[in-house]
Amino acid sequence: MSSSSTPPRRGEKSEAAPVKPPMRDALVAAAFQLFLERGYEQTTVDDIVTLAGVGRRSFFRYFPSKEDVVFPDHERCLADVTAFLAAEDGTAEPVRRVCEAVRLVLRMYTENPGFSVQRYRLTKQVPGLRAYELSVVWRYERAFADHLRARLAGQPDGSLRADVIAAAVAAAHNNALRSWLRADGEGDVHTEMDHALGYVQSTLGPAPDGGPAEEPKDVVVVVSRRGAPLWRVVQQIEATLEK
Repeated sequence: MSSSSTPPRRGEKSEAAPVKPPMRDALVAAAFQLFLERGYEQTTVDDIVTLAGVGRRSFFRYFPSKEDVVFPDHERCLADVTAFLAAEDGTAEPVRRVCEAVRLVLRMYTENPGFSVQRYRLTKQVPGLRAYELSVVWRYERAFADHLRARLAGQPDGSLRADVIAAAVAAAHNNALRSWLRADGEGDVHTEMDHALGYVQSTLGPAPDGGPAEEPKDVVVVVSRRGAPLWRVVQQIEATLEK
């Protein structure tokens, strides 16, 4: 038996074999390595599985398409968002609840800033990936709208408000997130997100006292000739308000 196979003696440290990443993570790492080296369009699924050291069946067990390997965590995140909204007992303020739900998406991005920035750069370069990303955003927006429709059912323009709020929350999230990604993941994205979502809540949420939004006030326009005495103008205004 060779010395290299001799077990270490007591007190001696053995060199631990490097831990291999899970197959799913290995496929993502291989894919992005090739995307950076060769380009997205020039990389095939066969190239990815060869570098990862697995077969094609293993790839499609985790990812339906090459596009999906670029966005590996969105299915899990969308499930988390849907479950978070479904767990609401009907007492939370609807706009605030959806704003809290979209923070789960932000958390997914901030868990691995380097990967998120890398994906952002890649997506900007490949039109097909930008279109795919829009479809992902639409799925989140639909989840928000479905929840809001149920919460606002029976209210005036409930369905319309649900769609508008859902779109605004998605847009505010993307505005803060992309600003952070353009800065290479530097800066306080949570403060930026607070500002963006706070704007949505102050604009589309309930009035500060918790009651319904204030009804728009009537506007009175009075036409008077130049040089008319002030008492005459006041008299005209009073007469108009009494109508």
